[in-house]
Amino acid sequence: MGISLGVIVLIGIMLISSSVRVLREYERAVVFRLGRFAGVKGPGLFLLIPVLDRMVRVPLRIITMDVPPQDVITKDNVTIKVNAVLYFRVVSPEGAILTVEDFLYATSQIAQTTLRSVVGEHELDQILSERETINQTLQKIIDERTDPWGVKVTAVEIKDVDLPPEMKRAIARQAEAERERRAKVIHAEGELQASEKLAAAAHIIGAEPTAIQLRYLSTLAEIATEHTNTIVFPIPLTLLEGLSAWSKKLPTGGQS
Repeated sequence: MGISLGVIVLIGIMLISSSVRVLREYERAVVFRLGRFAGVKGPGLFLLIPVLDRMVRVPLRIITMDVPPQDVITKDNVTIKVNAVLYFRVVSPEGAILTVEDFLYATSQIAQTTLRSVVGEHELDQILSERETINQTLQKIIDERTDPWGVKVTAVEIKDVDLPPEMKRAIARQAEAERERRAKVIHAEGELQASEKLAAAAHIIGAEPTAIQLRYLSTLAEIATEHTNTIVFPIPLTLLEGLSAWSKKLPTGGQS
């Protein structure tokens, strides 16, 4: 009698221990009773009916999923490889379990197909320069498709765009040509500004005859400070014209 009572107590303890469940704050349990949906339990402590109840644990925290590299042909017929990262979480535990067989696998497949289709609608330059816009489009489309499953997509980020070698060389040549173009434009603008300043200076000097004399004296002062073997003295043309006129007035040797 004592042995049978002990066995009954032991069986009772085992049944109670198997029926007790504890879930963390970020977990929920989808409970099935005899195969039928019986509700969502958690977090904290709750009981299951032994033999009759089964539960599926569902995480509610944001899940980070890598989208494998996808071969994509862009709108301008360039073949590239694009991968991304997907951030999502379960907002309806019963929907994630009852609606789709494996919500993780299904979300991954939706992300891959959407990445190929959306990126393929853009040209290469748009993919490289408008990545934020493409990310928002991906997030919106994937979220709409996973909403019936109780899955909320919070963000999608394109990580890498792998270009073929010949396209990388073409982009490098294009960037070099653009840098050369900008350098020539800057040089031309500098020449234009310099010519405008020289023209203004010439206009001022032409309007004031004494200005050229002051410039002449300033040049002589600058030359005097240079330690060179050769010194060039600039002579104004007006001085040469005066000497020429004076020499013409001198008497020639054949005249008395």
